[in-house]
Amino acid sequence: MLQCLSLKSSSSTTSISPAAAAAAPDIHSHPPPPPRSQGGTSSEASPSATLTHEYGLAVQTQSYNEIWSRIHEVHDHHHHDEVEGDSEEENHHERQRQRQRLLLEQVLQPNRQCVEEALRQAKPNSLTRLVSDYFDQSENTTQVCLMLHRYVYRARELYAPLYQLLDVVQSEEESLSLNLSQSQCSRALEVFLQFDRHDNPFPSPDDSDSDNFDDMLRCFSQLKHQLDARLRSSRSRIRLLRRATLASALCFIGTALGVAVSAVAMTVHALTAALVVVAGPPLCCTPTATGNGAGSSCCSCSSNSMMTAIEKKEVAHMKQLDAAAMGTCVLNNDLATIDRLVRRLHTAVEGDKLLIRLGLERGSVTGTATDKHPIQEVLKQLSKSHPNFLRLLNELEEHICLCFNTVNRARSMLLQHMSSLVYSS
Repeated sequence: MLQCLSLKSSSSTTSISPAAAAAAPDIHSHPPPPPRSQGGTSSEASPSATLTHEYGLAVQTQSYNEIWSRIHEVHDHHHHDEVEGDSEEENHHERQRQRQRLLLEQVLQPNRQCVEEALRQAKPNSLTRLVSDYFDQSENTTQVCLMLHRYVYRARELYAPLYQLLDVVQSEEESLSLNLSQSQCSRALEVFLQFDRHDNPFPSPDDSDSDNFDDMLRCFSQLKHQLDARLRSSRSRIRLLRRATLASALCFIGTALGVAVSAVAMTVHALTAALVVVAGPPLCCTPTATGNGAGSSCCSCSSNSMMTAIEKKEVAHMKQLDAAAMGTCVLNNDLATIDRLVRRLHTAVEGDKLLIRLGLERGSVTGTATDKHPIQEVLKQLSKSHPNFLRLLNELEEHICLCFNTVNRARSMLLQHMSSLVYSS
């Protein structure tokens, strides 16, 4: 089972320049995000600056870049197959499920086989059942995040013709306030109609996906409480062990002082006896009893060494619990952030669809005639909201990859904790 505890890592990691990430949106190009700028160099960093710094470090880790490369490689192949088309819809859906399973196996670490083996060897108790639920929920979380990442991919495809139209119009006209040509208006109506035919790629807050997020958040919250309780118990045991070690050390010091006092007393008695022998016949005999202080000292050393070994083992146990609890807390925050971003993106798409419907209704007059003003106003509003929408898409994609990374770390920590309990029993 120990070989399952090490996460898979690829031999090479590609580095992407910040300029590539800031380029125009391309649905076939998904560079990792550039590091966040850290601002000024104040002596006392604010909490938000610290979080930004930690976030920037997280998106530059090797594991993050590996996960980023895996999911985009599979999605790029998936897009290529969709472009080629599939004559049978059942085969298409079956290939989708196979890709999803393959991607889940590549992203989720430690995998299900290692987890099931560890659960079989663990003692059945409340923590084991809760950890088993966590492994199930974390796998479910990964599946939901993979699905959300596919939604991000679809959103880029949905908006690509619209943004290409904006680029063309803005390159031909210095400002959208100028009159558009008849051909530009006709092209805009075609793009609007194509956009309106597609559904919102992001789920509504009332869909079942939101319930899945609520279940996951509830499970992770319960696990966090259980791990915190175990941490408090572990810290209490460490305090007791340290007190016992201190008492043993004090006992050893007391024994050593007793031996030293006895040695001094014996020396005084010996000197007194020598003086009496020189001065005259012995008046009395004073027997002296010598205790075996060395044996007592050896016992104290052995007990102290044993307690130190137990304390080290308990400290290692506590560190694993602490890391698992921290990973669960971070994962809970990641899921809450992802849920919030998905809601905002769903609202943004719905707003754009409403705006485009207004452009279709008021821009189309009769036959080939068009009303330029509403079409132009729609393009102006879309041009204003374009940067913010892309920013939300990039943030969601980043947090999905961070969530994958956090899930794997937490699963690895919990599996190590279970393995330590199995081998120590």
